[in-house]
Amino acid sequence: MTSAMRPCMSLTHIYLYPQAIDFRKSFRGISAIVECELGHNPFSGHLYVFTNKRRTKIKCLFWENNGFVLYYKSLEEDRFIWPRCEKEVITLNGQQINWLLDGLDISAMKGHKKLHFDSVF
Repeated sequence: MTSAMRPCMSLTHIYLYPQAIDFRKSFRGISAIVECELGHNPFSGHLYVFTNKRRTKIKCLFWENNGFVLYYKSLEEDRFIWPRCEKEVITLNGQQINWLLDGLDISAMKGHKKLHFDSVF
């Protein structure tokens, strides 16, 4: 089965809010966090990622042309491995958000370092 409603791997502006939020908040409450606490424009089309206190749920919010889209995932038995960070927001890429949704530890997922050379000699 494919994951039809997953965030696109090519997304470049994904922001993870490291603290837990009250999951009774709808798109209005979450967009207020984006604007008031992060100082970002919630209408920018960027993806914002939030979790609950138990780390069993994720909400992703983004603006699409004429309305907010709210993606919600709730785990039945496991917990999401949420990054620990002192920053007020963590920047992710499309691959990292999908790893997080799959239950992987994104802080441990690192590829090989990129090498750049000017000559073979």
